[in-house]
Amino acid sequence: MERLLGFDPQLLFDSFITGVNIFILFFALSYMLFNPVREALERRKQKIAGELKSAADDKEAAHAMKEEYEARLQEVKKEAEAILEDARKRAKQREAEIIAEAREEADRIVIRGNREVELERKKALDDMKDQIISIASLMAGKVVAASIDTTVQNALIDETLKEMGESTWQS
Repeated sequence: MERLLGFDPQLLFDSFITGVNIFILFFALSYMLFNPVREALERRKQKIAGELKSAADDKEAAHAMKEEYEARLQEVKKEAEAILEDARKRAKQREAEIIAEAREEADRIVIRGNREVELERKKALDDMKDQIISIASLMAGKVVAASIDTTVQNALIDETLKEMGESTWQS
């Protein structure tokens, strides 16, 4: 009977040679294929690690820039508030100046009005005196024309003075 697997020397030698060839092929392919792939994977791993580090640095820089931006924004807000406060103070000061100028102008107008009233009063008094003088001259003309005596003349003057009132001559 023959064996199913016969381990004859030729089969063993062929198996040994095939094993050595597979081993040599494995190392050759490993050297030619696996090592470059491993190196490419290592380079990719290092590149990804570098990019992650760069991203972390960028994130940190962005956070620092954000902090700086917020600080500047706060400074700008404070500066704007100071400018507005200064503008409010200047506006109140200008308002006070305008009110003071308006009061001064009103006082000047009142004084000018009082002067004009006083001038008009003096003019009216002068007109009244002129009228009194013209009335007195008319009376004198009538007195002379009628040749009246002094008692009648004194009576006419007293009567005229009573009609005009004594306050007219005292002012």
